[in-house]
Amino acid sequence: MRTLPKRILIILGLAGLGSIANAQQEAQYSMYFFNPLLINPGYAGSQEALTVTALVRDQWTNFDGAPKTQGLSIHSPLKSQNIGLGLTVINDQIGANKNTGCYADFAYSIKLNQKNHRLVFGLKAGADFYRTNYSNLKINDNTDNLYLDGYNYSKTFFNVGAGLYYYGKRFYFGASSPSLIKNNYNLPSGQKAVQENHFYAFGGVVIKLNAAVNMRPSFVIKYVNNAPLSVDANLSFLFYERVWVGAMYRYNSAAGANVMYNITQNFKIGYAYDYTLNNIQKYSAGSHEIMLSYDLRKLSKGFKSPRYF
Repeated sequence: MRTLPKRILIILGLAGLGSIANAQQEAQYSMYFFNPLLINPGYAGSQEALTVTALVRDQWTNFDGAPKTQGLSIHSPLKSQNIGLGLTVINDQIGANKNTGCYADFAYSIKLNQKNHRLVFGLKAGADFYRTNYSNLKINDNTDNLYLDGYNYSKTFFNVGAGLYYYGKRFYFGASSPSLIKNNYNLPSGQKAVQENHFYAFGGVVIKLNAAVNMRPSFVIKYVNNAPLSVDANLSFLFYERVWVGAMYRYNSAAGANVMYNITQNFKIGYAYDYTLNNIQKYSAGSHEIMLSYDLRKLSKGFKSPRYF
């Protein structure tokens, strides 16, 4: 496995804070279309059941200090069917830097027509718990100020987010910003770092090709200051209401494939692999993502048509 100098890893971690260098701070996801709650609070309650989803992502495998992400989300509609509540916990690590975000989600939906098309307004509020510990790194020069000043640092940041979500049985579109407050990190080393706003636009549509196959093109666009625009495109096919198989392309970054299997009406499991297309390819074997999701809803006889997103 190729390794990088430890000083570079420390700088990489600080870049993850959103310093003057170009960086995207929030975690990257490949199976966003199966759990939009990760980026938009308006999705809360849209599954019409209490839904629990867990995700693990290992980005840039074999790259020392690369991002590793674990996420858990729980959401459900209330009896009124117009209000959805959710909870999202995301743990993200880059090198010696860790951030754990815990957020409550609220969604209010308006029924627009007899087809049950809905427009949803979402809000989220919570905190990010950021910490660094360079004691886990092998340091060549333990008198380096970058090492000494940032050896043990922790801080808690309150934040809020908002989103719009419009959906029907076979389509969805949304726009959101999960963090609206630009918190200052005030690092002991004196480096300038700020929690940048991230803006998302995403959508998808399900097209029935025949009795056995449905097709779903989808996209997500992410914008953050001082970073290149991120554009993901995905094309997935659902076979016999059981198995999703798809391919993705992230502009100038990665290409990959994903599969999701509906084991039962309530339980599904998915996997995605991204092949790195930029210079990091020299050090990485790609990225892996696994998702498990369970709906606590009443079972019906036979296999009911699953939700498409």
